[in-house]
Amino acid sequence: MADTLHARAVLLDMDGTLVDSTAVVERLWLEWAKPHGIDPERVLSVVHGRQGHQSMAIMLPDRDHAINLAENDEMLARESLDVDGVIEIPGAAALLQALREHPHAIVTSATVGLMTARMDAAGLSVPELAVTAESVSASKPDPEGFLTAATSLGIDAADCVVFEDSAAGVEAGLAAGMRVIGVGSHAKAHGATHVVDDLTSVTVTADAEGFVITLH
Repeated sequence: MADTLHARAVLLDMDGTLVDSTAVVERLWLEWAKPHGIDPERVLSVVHGRQGHQSMAIMLPDRDHAINLAENDEMLARESLDVDGVIEIPGAAALLQALREHPHAIVTSATVGLMTARMDAAGLSVPELAVTAESVSASKPDPEGFLTAATSLGIDAADCVVFEDSAAGVEAGLAAGMRVIGVGSHAKAHGATHVVDDLTSVTVTADAEGFVITLH
């Protein structure tokens, strides 16, 4: 049976939600972690959905944060150049097309450069509004990014629906007071309000007060 949600704006994460960048993200982060002797499972449990310097701070809590910031810049440069295997999450292009006439935004922990590189690699257009790492002072799971997007669109948080895949992202959306559609079967474990396997299960239709999101 289909679920329906009434909304006035949609806020979309990028990695794992619109684009599948898992292979490159995990490859580069495991390379970074190896000299530090960090367990691979620990690495993969931390890095998704967060800004890189925050992930480094969690895994190396006693290290000077200035080093994290410098190494994060290096990591971002490598990630922006390495888009091998970055592809569209099924249904992403169709969902972005369906949202063109409705308020929507990307809210990502990536920088503008990294976002642009990955969206281009996946063949996806970037929405007019993008809240990126440069736009906020706190990374997910802090809700700042989603709240910033809602304010920029002029839409109340309660009228926004978030699409997310990571634990940090789901937590951020819920903390912002928004409903969260988890993308990928793993998202249910993160507490998302609803879950879809991918974006082919999502349709958007206009109504008098905004639009309706139907989950098939």
